Amino acid sequence: MENKKIAFFEIEDWEKEYFTKEFSDFEISFFNEPVLKENIALVKDCQIISVFANSQLDKEALLQLPELKMIATRSTGFDHIDLQETKKKGVLVCNVPNYGENTVAEHTFALILNLSRKIYQSISKTKKGDFSLDGLRGFDLKGKTIGVVGLGNIGQHVARIANGFEMQVLGFDINEDKKLSKKLGFKYVSLEELLRNSDIISLHVPYNEHTHHLINSSNIHLIKRGSYLINTARGGIIETEALAKALGDGILAGAGLDVLEEECFIKEEKELLSKEFPKKCDLKTMLQNHLLMDQENVIITPHNAFNSKEALERIIETTVLNIKSFLKNKPINIIS
Repeated sequence: MENKKIAFFEIEDWEKEYFTKEFSDFEISFFNEPVLKENIALVKDCQIISVFANSQLDKEALLQLPELKMIATRSTGFDHIDLQETKKKGVLVCNVPNYGENTVAEHTFALILNLSRKIYQSISKTKKGDFSLDGLRGFDLKGKTIGVVGLGNIGQHVARIANGFEMQVLGFDINEDKKLSKKLGFKYVSLEELLRNSDIISLHVPYNEHTHHLINSSNIHLIKRGSYLINTARGGIIETEALAKALGDGILAGAGLDVLEEECFIKEEKELLSKEFPKKCDLKTMLQNHLLMDQENVIITPHNAFNSKEALERIIETTVLNIKSFLKNKPINIIS
């Protein structure tokens, strides 16, 4: 490289120390805010910049970075970058494809165990000085059937954990991998069969036009009576009205939700940690107004499944690896 300058945007204070240590021989510029018209001129001679989802690197912005050779986005998504323009300019773009598979899967089982052993109710009673066991009888996971909707990286981790509890695992995915099902010991079935035969249903699909209201008023009645529904994916995958009715009618015995349909649209989970997000979306207010909030058999967490120390560190570690691999002319995690 002709110069040794790197700029990091949308950086939290705890991240600065890590990057400074890893790139000690570089001149580093840190910005807490995203790429803006006011700050882009300050990095016009940088050959590498690292951004997050709120930094819009469109054609206009890229034209102001004549020395740019690489963009390391610290996100999985990349629709904030004009890939047509980066390709034209010969700028390499790398992302962080995976970082929280086991993290979200573990939170999934935290919700399941809270429901199966009535952890929340138990804590609430004891805090009030009530040590009776009335209303606290739970159920074993061993021998129960869990239906995993979406067998991507997160869904696979859920299946592995379920095996540890000696549960039976059913899986639904538009792309079936027979080797994977044999390896993890689950059976592929249709969505309808999964709903009919699962004691616990856990959703792990991306949110798009095909998965919008995947669980809805037309199919929720198929669910095995007394089952539990878990959603750590995106709120819009479940039709809220159908969920509320199923809970009210006793079709569902309970639900564990880390996401809500009314939740503000986000591109990346880590966006929830930014100082700007509360200004755009007041999750607390939405929770307070949510019709599911006061139901004892519903546990809601504030889109926190991704939020572990290790998952956030993996984002940083992958970003460092992406940059160092580029410097060695052996780039990885290439988008464009």
